[in-house]
Amino acid sequence: MTSSWKIDDEAVAAAFDLLKQASCVLLPTHQNVDADSLSSVLAIKLALQQFNIRAEVLVTDGEVPHSLEFLQDMGEVLLYGIDELPEYDLLLLADHSDRTRGGAFYRDDKSRTDGHIPIINIDHHVTNDRFGVINIIEPTAASTTEVLADVLAMWGTVLTREIAQCLLAGIYGDTLGLRTESTTARTLRTSADLVDNGGNPVPIVNALFRLKSKESVMLWRAALRGVQWTGDLIWTELKQKTFEEVGAQRSEAEGMVNFLVGTEGSRAAAILYETNTGWRVSMRSMTEDVDVARIATHFGGGGHPRAAGVQIEGDESAKVAFLEGVAEMIRPVQDVAEPTYVSEIVLD
Repeated sequence: MTSSWKIDDEAVAAAFDLLKQASCVLLPTHQNVDADSLSSVLAIKLALQQFNIRAEVLVTDGEVPHSLEFLQDMGEVLLYGIDELPEYDLLLLADHSDRTRGGAFYRDDKSRTDGHIPIINIDHHVTNDRFGVINIIEPTAASTTEVLADVLAMWGTVLTREIAQCLLAGIYGDTLGLRTESTTARTLRTSADLVDNGGNPVPIVNALFRLKSKESVMLWRAALRGVQWTGDLIWTELKQKTFEEVGAQRSEAEGMVNFLVGTEGSRAAAILYETNTGWRVSMRSMTEDVDVARIATHFGGGGHPRAAGVQIEGDESAKVAFLEGVAEMIRPVQDVAEPTYVSEIVLD
């Protein structure tokens, strides 16, 4: 597959001009931080250091998942709720499909992203609502880090080993190791260039796809025991007490939905994480005629056609209504040929 997207030169230049005027740029990750999110902001921070622009990375979940700890070798990060926030006059939100994706950073003070502090928006989600004063959005790119590979080059950044490793980690994270339909010839060429500049796939593959903690294995056991079907939707639920009982981080269940979606007979998969007010839902599809981004948008969420998420508020009846609603939306139209399966699974 090829990709014909082209970076908006004027937007990239305008973003760099705005960055140079800032006294401090805050780089929050999105909630439920993944490899593309953390790698994006770390790469931007390292790049801006070359131009003497102060930038601070903020992990909005308050902790770095075990699987991403190897990235901390690339630079220091602030943990929301633990470290003091710096005084900042510019926000750069990378890999945020909308301004609410900042988790507790957003929920604790929604004025933080209301626009009174300018926002630069760099992303690859098709559902991005272009909330920034400057928007660099490439929805056909495999990851935000793939977009950033071009952006940083246009800023005149020296591609160091550390930056190459961050960008490569983000691409691998969102393409499951260059295995999804979103992986194009351009993605492969960009990855090869990053390897040529010092990026090493081995620790990335080990951390993201091979190594796992004992706690993670026990969490997966609990999730698999709870697998259920609602129509053609395969799903499972993880309660807050389950994480406490096995001593696992929430991030350690993120790969479960990618595992479930490969189940024969399913048209979509979902994993429901219990919250204080309802459930956070992660959805996947491998079927061309099931667009989970459209489904998520219907329920107030967003994402990609093959990977999306949504927050469900309410009691058990709200959960049942959601599951039944999704099952109805993915139900195949009568007299249609067997679905064609694709491999586009992108982490949210």
